[in-house]
Amino acid sequence: MKNLALVLLLFSTSLSLSAADAALGKWNLNLSKSRYDPGPAPKSETRIYRLEHGETKAAITTVYKDGHSQTVIYPATYDGKEHPVSGSPDTDGVVMTQIDDYTAESTITHAGKTIGKTRRVVARDRQTMTITFKGVAENGDPVNNTAVFQRIEEY
Repeated sequence: MKNLALVLLLFSTSLSLSAADAALGKWNLNLSKSRYDPGPAPKSETRIYRLEHGETKAAITTVYKDGHSQTVIYPATYDGKEHPVSGSPDTDGVVMTQIDDYTAESTITHAGKTIGKTRRVVARDRQTMTITFKGVAENGDPVNNTAVFQRIEEY
């Protein structure tokens, strides 16, 4: 249950990308610039957004403080329809919209209910990505996370 808020942010905020999307690439979490409320923050996280066979795929690998890891994978698209999320017990769907080449938003679902909303903004220099998540944990407590990522590879 303590990892639910983190899982929601980490797995559900990965957003669909197009060829012009600034987020395509590999990103590492910068813990010193991130904030997890209520927490705890993960030990590390890597996000990869890449085009495969004309479709964007998202893969997010998170290592938690206790050492266990989790990888969430899904096809990402900005069509406003719900798409399945695999690898997360707390999130099973995501609906994504693209605001512009640098900004995207998503609605996160579990068991048919909205559990949170995210906003992803890539800096104009394409080196920093900030993902905010606002939602609720399984126990009903509010979650308000901001995760900042640094690009390590561009695709």
